[in-house]
Amino acid sequence: MMTPGPGLNRTLLPKGFSAGGINSGVRRYRPDLGIIISDFPAVAAGVFTLNQCKAAPVIFSQARVPSADIRAIITNSGQANAATGDMGVEKNLMMVSATAKSLGCSIDQVLVASTGVIGHQLDTDKILPAIPELIERAHETAEAFAGAIMTTDLVPKTATNELQLSSGAVRITGISKGSGMIHPNMATMLGYIISDVKISKEFAHECLKTAVDISFNMISVDGDSSTNDCCFLMANGASGVELKTEDALKKFQTAVNELSIFLAKSIAADGEGASKLVEVEIIGSDDKEIAKRAARGVTLSPLIKTALHGEDPNWGRILARLGAEQVPANQLNKMSLSLQGVKIFENGQPLAFIRDEVKALLKQSNIFIKIDLKSGDVRQTAWGCDLSKKYVEINTEYS
Repeated sequence: MMTPGPGLNRTLLPKGFSAGGINSGVRRYRPDLGIIISDFPAVAAGVFTLNQCKAAPVIFSQARVPSADIRAIITNSGQANAATGDMGVEKNLMMVSATAKSLGCSIDQVLVASTGVIGHQLDTDKILPAIPELIERAHETAEAFAGAIMTTDLVPKTATNELQLSSGAVRITGISKGSGMIHPNMATMLGYIISDVKISKEFAHECLKTAVDISFNMISVDGDSSTNDCCFLMANGASGVELKTEDALKKFQTAVNELSIFLAKSIAADGEGASKLVEVEIIGSDDKEIAKRAARGVTLSPLIKTALHGEDPNWGRILARLGAEQVPANQLNKMSLSLQGVKIFENGQPLAFIRDEVKALLKQSNIFIKIDLKSGDVRQTAWGCDLSKKYVEINTEYS
């Protein structure tokens, strides 16, 4: 059963992994440098931003996975090392090289991620001397690392799952960050899924891609796609349990899916200035891509997001967005729309509902929008958040 990280020093890492986070001095008060270490070479896969303006760490790591020989992922927060030219590439390599030297491994065994302000060069004068201490302080729980990778996040995001298989037990632990510049096809989010299971690099890649497609790629906070998105899967085999059967592979995939969805929803709920997590479920579609685009479109719309923040049951904005996302007219004319479990639109016309009752339901921190297109068996779910004045305040002061 998956267990959300309940607090400091509680989220256990899988066997053979350690993690840590410290303040290197780049940020004034908060931890800003983190690392995940495997005691021995691990299989690793990655999924990265589709933004064509890729940060130096993205380009570096993307060229090195999938791999069966990764020892660590080092991550800094505060400086994105994006749009930093040749010097940014050089400073990224300096950080990787210093990590490899301290671990006694090659630079090709180290992956890297960065998050923070675009256009700022890495402050290697502070980061490099801190790496030995960072490695020395790594331990078997996730929270120090989770805190070190946060930017505008209000809370660290961790979860762990012990999966019982016929051949033994394996642990899967997830860590992520993300609060703003969040939009499908990866967002300003960093994700780390680590396990002590034994798998191939090919399966790791397919497993991660499958999980990301239904989780991190289905969240939106503000519609801006980042330069630095990375999501990694590492597995070191320390449990001694190998996935040899189709049933074991399916169970592991399901566990990774569930963990990824939990972390993705945590990111959406922690959206900058957000007070509500919004879940949009589309069922009864006959087209996966249209259903996916429509669900994400509803979570993205500023008109819908502001209405939800104001607890206004303005269902017309949802219907308009579905049409804009090219849901066919014949489906719009027979669909049903429910808000917080109250059906308010069906068969091309509104239904009578008590506005004050629905408005009261919208005061809740979890908002559910369900749309039945009554045309097939395809379903898609997307997550987002409301849009508040606080979001504007945060992003007028960020740099």
